[in-house]
Amino acid sequence: MIIRCAIPAMLACALAFVALAPATSQTGELTSDIPPNFTPSEDLKDFTIREVKITMRDGVKLHTNLVIPKRVKNADGVKLHTNLVIPKRVKNAPIIFSRTPYSADRAISGLPSNRYSMALPTTYAELAAAGYIIAVQDVRGRYRSGGEYVIARPLVGPLNPTKVDHATDTWDSIDWLVKNVPETNGRVGTTGVSYGGFTSLMSLVNPHPALKASVPVNPLVDGWMGDDWFHNGAYRQSFLDWVYRMSADKSSRYALHFDRHDTYESWLKAGSVSDMAKLLGIDQLPMFHKLVAHPAYDSYWQEQALDRILAKEPLKVPTLHVHSLWDQEDIYGAPAVYGAMEPKDEGNNQNFMIIGPWRHGQSNALDGSKLGAIDFNGNSSAWYRSKVLIPFFDQHLKEGGTNAGIAPVTAFETGANVWQRYDRWPMSCAQSCPSQSRPIYLSATGGLGWSAPAGQGGFAEYVSDPARPVTYRQRPILSTYNPQSTWGQWLVDDQRFAEARPDVVTFVSEVLSEDVRLAGQPIAKFFASTSGTDSDFVVKLIDVYPAEHPEAPELGGYELPISMEILRGRYRDNPSKPTPIPANKVVGYEIQLPQVSHRFLKGHRIMVQIQSSWFPLYDRNPQRYVPNIFTAKKSDYVKATQRIHASERYPSRIELPVIP
Repeated sequence: MIIRCAIPAMLACALAFVALAPATSQTGELTSDIPPNFTPSEDLKDFTIREVKITMRDGVKLHTNLVIPKRVKNADGVKLHTNLVIPKRVKNAPIIFSRTPYSADRAISGLPSNRYSMALPTTYAELAAAGYIIAVQDVRGRYRSGGEYVIARPLVGPLNPTKVDHATDTWDSIDWLVKNVPETNGRVGTTGVSYGGFTSLMSLVNPHPALKASVPVNPLVDGWMGDDWFHNGAYRQSFLDWVYRMSADKSSRYALHFDRHDTYESWLKAGSVSDMAKLLGIDQLPMFHKLVAHPAYDSYWQEQALDRILAKEPLKVPTLHVHSLWDQEDIYGAPAVYGAMEPKDEGNNQNFMIIGPWRHGQSNALDGSKLGAIDFNGNSSAWYRSKVLIPFFDQHLKEGGTNAGIAPVTAFETGANVWQRYDRWPMSCAQSCPSQSRPIYLSATGGLGWSAPAGQGGFAEYVSDPARPVTYRQRPILSTYNPQSTWGQWLVDDQRFAEARPDVVTFVSEVLSEDVRLAGQPIAKFFASTSGTDSDFVVKLIDVYPAEHPEAPELGGYELPISMEILRGRYRDNPSKPTPIPANKVVGYEIQLPQVSHRFLKGHRIMVQIQSSWFPLYDRNPQRYVPNIFTAKKSDYVKATQRIHASERYPSRIELPVIP
């Protein structure tokens, strides 16, 4: 470059040459333009973040980020990565503590801003505004924490011969926080979503004395019965994607890439789960081999089930369980652990639950007014946080906190789109209005009614072909983490795509002449026969909108799933001891469907659909009994004729938790 300078501009020209000149030291050596120690200015921020390491009892250091006022002095001698967010100038503040495998750094990353109201994700920002210190920690072995990562690390005992688990790590961390954060009042609440809900529940096992409240959100509770890995023995093969991300590397650098945009084709082409695992390299991961080794509900799963564990623990910490009606990942956990803890709540003032119209984690979202095509007439998520979550924490964590006045159970009643207050679950409306189990019966001709069938009846029949499995949603089916995936809303997908298939049987009621309110758990009790020796059964409870719906014309005829579940037939009698199904013999089945809080409105209809595959969400059942479906061969997969019986002798039905 040539720079020509007029004489009057000589000084400016000299400065230009200086700017263009390479950086040099006084000795003439070329030096880096990046200083060895750089500290960003935080003069304009109303919070600050300090990173610390908290040392566990076994010497492992966990990464911890503290977001605190500027006047706080640096802590010494700290060794789990925790992010602590403290609004500027806060005093005598309680701590909200979360432990995550998904990066403590990302957990406190909102928009680039000098204000915590924007810099923090929604729930943390609202809690900070309410006067709380936010602490977030990387669990051991993940991201910047030391130690070895074990997925859903079991408690110390037969499955964990070490001296540490999530309960001890939480105890040690809380102990450090209350002793080393001078702004705190010494009271701590735990919370988190999904895996973070699991770690929050773990904090209730031998809780630290400073732990005064816990809010587990959509927690992993029992990985075999109905959270994450299995549902009643049927394997959720789509979660191999999660396993890969979580255990191929401590910082989730690796992601699965399927060979087709439509993963339905990829899974079908691969064959069994083990075939796909080998193809994608997942067979290198220890977690996959644990799954293959434990397809039944053996002691490996039973001893990890948190509802079983907490049923044996004393109720020392007030707990608010957060459940989502359309939780696509952990729909079993929150009601199960609430039910396990409820017998210990003698005063009905320590064990709480809120049930919202949400997908997994949507209670923490900025907007909870819609899910897919369904509108709830208001921001249900914001309502929950302002009317339930913060008042609950305020009562138990703040000095002189007033009674929050929340009901033992707060449930959003979908259909009517109103919040209801109950004194228990599923017994609802207090003593004057208990829920009643009311059966609605399947008819061999496709009807659904309140009267039990009479006479010989008959059956509805379909052929289940593993070569053409029923999809769990319309194709193309994208991988879970595809940027265009709508994984979070599949549980509210219009089910007309399934009704149109010949391998799905449908039973539908007459148009309702009055509203039907449900609050509790529907139970499918039906009789079926199969020409095979094993089979899956999927049962769906559906709200059918009127053919013309003036309030929202696009919902005319919409088939909204209210509760859906799968059962692997080999576990029909004993989940821990699989047995073949006797071919061509009528067998009774019972499936406990996910909890519902719903009103079927007058003018709508009630529908039930039954099918024998839900692909590729769940692996295909070969329909020929094999010792381990994970390793089934191509020749094991056979067609089967399925019959759903409906007669006086075989009264197939759905027991509905009806509220008068």
